[in-house]
Amino acid sequence: MSWTYLLIAAVFEVGWAVGLEYTGGFTRPVPSVLTILAMVLSMGLLAQAVKTLPIGTAYAVWTGIGAVGTAIAGILLFGEPRNVPRFLFIGFIIAGVAGLKLTGGH
Repeated sequence: MSWTYLLIAAVFEVGWAVGLEYTGGFTRPVPSVLTILAMVLSMGLLAQAVKTLPIGTAYAVWTGIGAVGTAIAGILLFGEPRNVPRFLFIGFIIAGVAGLKLTGGH
């Protein structure tokens, strides 16, 4: 169940990172509240996951999934660059996350 919590936490991490783009520096109430809610849920679920997963593995996987998801969201939603090197390095992050999952011991 811990890996499920971690995956959902990472999805909320992407949500709050993307949400920052819509908050206008936390001047827009609805996007700001939704972004803060996503932050709280992300941290709460991460806290649940690390009850049984090693903190180093959990945190690295959480940030890795968040980084990949946010980079892809930036490409799809905000017109950030689409190029081979960018996708190559996103692939490296995915490989690292997979490696941590495979060697995480849980």
